[in-house]
Amino acid sequence: MSGDRESTSFGALRGQLQEAAAAFAGGPDALEGILLGLVDDVDRAVREPLEIFPVCHHSPASAVAMARRLRAKQPKVVYLELCEDMAPLLTELRNCRLPVAVQAFAGDVDGFPKEWAPLSVVAPVTEASAEYQAIAYALDTPGVELVLVDRSSDHVFQWDGRDEQPQEEAGTPREAEAALHGEAVGVEIGDLRPRFAELEEHLLRHGRVRHWSEWWHQYVEVPLGDSDHDTYRQVMFLIGSLFRRLAPGEGSRLRVDEDRERFMWTRIREHLAASGADPADCLYVCGAFHAASRVAEFGVRGDSGAFTISPRTATAWQYGLIPSSHAAIEAQFGLAAGSVSIAATEWAKSLKRTRVRPYVLEGQAGKRKSAARKAAAVPAPPAGAAADRLSGFLRRPPVLDSLDEAELLGWSVDIVRAARRSGYLASTADAVAVFETSILLAGMRDRAKPTPYDFQDAAVTCIEKDVVPGRRDVRRLVEIMMGGDRIGQVGYESLPPLARDVHDRLEPLGLRLQQRGVRRALLDMVSRPELRACSDVLWMLRRLMPHGAARPIMGERRLGERSVQESWDLALGTHQRALIELGYEGVSIEQVLEQRLRRAAYGPGATAATVLAAVEDATLYLGSRRLADELGTHALKVLAAERGVDGAPEVLRRVRALLAYYRTSEPVLPSWIESFVKSGYAHYCTLLPTAFGDEDATVGQVAAMLGFLFGMEGLALSLGCDRTQLELAVGQSHPEDPSKTALLWAAQVQLGTLSRGELRSRCDALLANPLVVPAYPRYLSGFVHALEPVPGLADVVVEAVSNAFGRLPDAVLLPWLPLLVTTLRSSAAELAPLLIREAGRIFPGRLAALDAWVPPWRTPPVAPDA
Repeated sequence: MSGDRESTSFGALRGQLQEAAAAFAGGPDALEGILLGLVDDVDRAVREPLEIFPVCHHSPASAVAMARRLRAKQPKVVYLELCEDMAPLLTELRNCRLPVAVQAFAGDVDGFPKEWAPLSVVAPVTEASAEYQAIAYALDTPGVELVLVDRSSDHVFQWDGRDEQPQEEAGTPREAEAALHGEAVGVEIGDLRPRFAELEEHLLRHGRVRHWSEWWHQYVEVPLGDSDHDTYRQVMFLIGSLFRRLAPGEGSRLRVDEDRERFMWTRIREHLAASGADPADCLYVCGAFHAASRVAEFGVRGDSGAFTISPRTATAWQYGLIPSSHAAIEAQFGLAAGSVSIAATEWAKSLKRTRVRPYVLEGQAGKRKSAARKAAAVPAPPAGAAADRLSGFLRRPPVLDSLDEAELLGWSVDIVRAARRSGYLASTADAVAVFETSILLAGMRDRAKPTPYDFQDAAVTCIEKDVVPGRRDVRRLVEIMMGGDRIGQVGYESLPPLARDVHDRLEPLGLRLQQRGVRRALLDMVSRPELRACSDVLWMLRRLMPHGAARPIMGERRLGERSVQESWDLALGTHQRALIELGYEGVSIEQVLEQRLRRAAYGPGATAATVLAAVEDATLYLGSRRLADELGTHALKVLAAERGVDGAPEVLRRVRALLAYYRTSEPVLPSWIESFVKSGYAHYCTLLPTAFGDEDATVGQVAAMLGFLFGMEGLALSLGCDRTQLELAVGQSHPEDPSKTALLWAAQVQLGTLSRGELRSRCDALLANPLVVPAYPRYLSGFVHALEPVPGLADVVVEAVSNAFGRLPDAVLLPWLPLLVTTLRSSAAELAPLLIREAGRIFPGRLAALDAWVPPWRTPPVAPDA
């Protein structure tokens, strides 16, 4: 290594760093090794025959330097640090409005734990990014090849592991824009941030800034904004080497980083050998952290054969573009809120200041190329070792930009105007205060020109005070004013077939559904019968997509019912990511819905209720008798395997609805539902005695079982069931819970083993026993639940409640009433309307008639005529 050091032009810098280390540390020690190691890393990267271009993600300085270098060098091959399996999708970027994210998605995994599914990897692309400049140059320049050399999406999970991915902090709110990437793992070019916590804290404290994005803007972006190519490269190499050497060693993250570097250099050497390209005509674009690599495989002459790339798993990956946003990028990569928007503003200002002509993909949405304006060609520097630019850069005092009063004054006026629209009591005096405070804060932080972050702090101090009157605080208003949260959009041509099919089928609505925001759709199927097909699509989208994507305002769809007029609020553009990810599951929404219904019905946690729900959805949305019969037959097997009664209420509700539908729309009942009723009758008769005595079984579940047995009794008996089985089950039931006891009495009345008179006598005995009166509300709860299987007992339940109010003294009744109300509300709220209707039928309708009214249960029975 000593011979390599002497052969470079960094000898003077090494000597100065040795002297500085000796002066600070009092002699040779680890500090000298670190400082000289930094120079060695820069020297090694600079001398590499294949030009390495270090970048930082979403950095305007990197993007400007990249555009300038591409026009000067005109490389024939561009190696880019991006997942190699995403290459075929990059040409689709020209059909999108940035920012968007390239996504790899796997719904079914093979080779990974099942609980990891679904797997998703996204790589965001913004206009103010160096990778977009490289992509646009390579795709639109004839004879240029773009080669992605980073690990595949499959290797992302092979190497990192799901449990090592950073999780969102608890309690952090996620807005819709910040959640555009969902739960995907993010990959980016150039993650430059200190991994040594003490180092980052030291830099922020001495830089007098609040967060890392502000430090980077002040001390890297601004100084490198107008620097030449060699200075830019050497400074970025130095920063990457510094963060790398001060990163915690032997960690899993460092191991993955080194494996990525070995992977990339292996792929580069393979391509050079296969294509015969000259390294001098190539450019390697990677993060500065990886550019300062010290692995043995580094360089076109690095060790070969020592690193073996593991094969991919059998997981089938699908690829597409999803919309992204500045807020989503900031949330996923831990950047300060508003930093990406500020970077976009700085990118636009840098282009005007430097007159660099950026590369834009041909046909890029929202962009037009101007042939009139041409940038002067900058000759590429001659090949060979670059001169030492670090010494001059490190010794140069910081350049203090002159105060741009017009720009700062415009900011101050604009923020006051925005604050007034948001409900703040801001005035011209606040604009002046923000202007002066921005200058004051910049001076306290040793800079002459206030940065957007200084201005943001000043605005919060002068305007926000202590109350936020509207939905947005002043900090958010500044972010919006500086450019806002730009949200991308995937063009129609780049959508998966399913998404394009949805838009084509909804074309008769005449709405711009690809745009963000809510669109109101009015469907009159009487005057326009062709809109029935649109209605079918919308109901399926409501079933498949998140809440709010397709929300019905008027109209409903139930078994046997179809609305003739409907009104919808549609936000497909806002939920474009969800629609695109549906396209990864199939080529049509009918196929996706059928697959999901099958997964729900045949999943390990499927119950009879969930399978019946799938049958109902197959009938309701797909109109598929074939699928409904298949799932209904499967419901028989699931019901026979159940040993609990938790799903009994849902089973009862859905079987009733399906029976009513088939009886009105089919000439004969499907064979599966007849078998289901027959099997369910025997199944619930078997479980009934156990459920009555089981403390975990609620009174509502037992009432649902009885509702199935009594409600389906006629059909079950016609299919060959024996009523004796039900009588034996009721006779073997001996509940201890008061509510279940009342339910059992109701079942005995229905079977004829207990008369109504005997039931009334038992209720009277309960009220006459002072020890039982406190538990009387629970008996009433059981009676109310009994209205489900035995609705004819409504008059008896009204009588039981009326007798309690009429016979109990006030000293007992008043403390007892809250318990009665809360018991009925918590356990029988859905059956209370039936009880109220029966009371309205029995009691007089006028107050004057109440004094002379005699309850029917007190009226003496009329003797039959002899």
